[in-house]
Amino acid sequence: MNYLNQIKRVSASDIAAYQQNGHVRINQVCEKKNIDDFRHQVNLSVNKRKEMINLAPLEERSTYDKAFLQIMNIWVENPQLAKWILSKRFAGVAAQLMGVEKVRIYHDQALFKEPSGGFTPWHQDQHYWPLETDNCITMWMPLMDITRDMGTLNFASGTSKVGYLGDMPISDDSEAYLSKLCAEQGFDIANYGNMEAGDATFHSGWCLHGAGPNLTNTLREVMTIIWYEDNTKIIARPDPQNRWNASRENDLATWLPGCSEGEEAASEINPLISPFS
Repeated sequence: MNYLNQIKRVSASDIAAYQQNGHVRINQVCEKKNIDDFRHQVNLSVNKRKEMINLAPLEERSTYDKAFLQIMNIWVENPQLAKWILSKRFAGVAAQLMGVEKVRIYHDQALFKEPSGGFTPWHQDQHYWPLETDNCITMWMPLMDITRDMGTLNFASGTSKVGYLGDMPISDDSEAYLSKLCAEQGFDIANYGNMEAGDATFHSGWCLHGAGPNLTNTLREVMTIIWYEDNTKIIARPDPQNRWNASRENDLATWLPGCSEGEEAASEINPLISPFS
């Protein structure tokens, strides 16, 4: 069987931890003997895209832009990378954790934290996503062995159940407000520490998380993939909960092209993956 179609079975304890805490670490989602090709394809696409970006010096960037070099949806332009991003192996772990049979890709993103790169403020990923479901998940996988001082993720356990907290994109403001919220509510802060290439953390769309700065002289290479359960709809208008914001307007146009409010979230760049068939 092709390695990318091999399902990695997730333990009941890992599923329970994810459901309870909103995050979990699973080692060797991509085994070390297979990581080199994945890393190579990611770097090919990142380096190609970087040629089109005019990066300001680190000290001149905003807090957001100091946090990481963010290159998004690179699978659509690299067929060899697409085999990895759309693989049953990765999607199968996500589906088991969420308790669903089928998932769709929202988008991928390479998150490379440069040497001396800044901290990543506390935030909710799903602030950006106009999806009418709580079943969204992000895989965060280092492509190299990394240490905690390179900026591994911090998670606020239990915050996957808090839902939408308002129009709060990643910023100094989100850091201040959400760190205060975590302290006031007594949420436990978890960090999984050093990770080997191919290990991965998974967190829900609502789980509050952030990361420390990269205190080393080494570029931290991480690849992420976001999935949501099949048959998810886009938030309809009018929305009594007032969950539309500028970030979600942008995501609707960018990652769900041709789709409209209230319709199924299923554009041509949100392919369906059925890991168990």
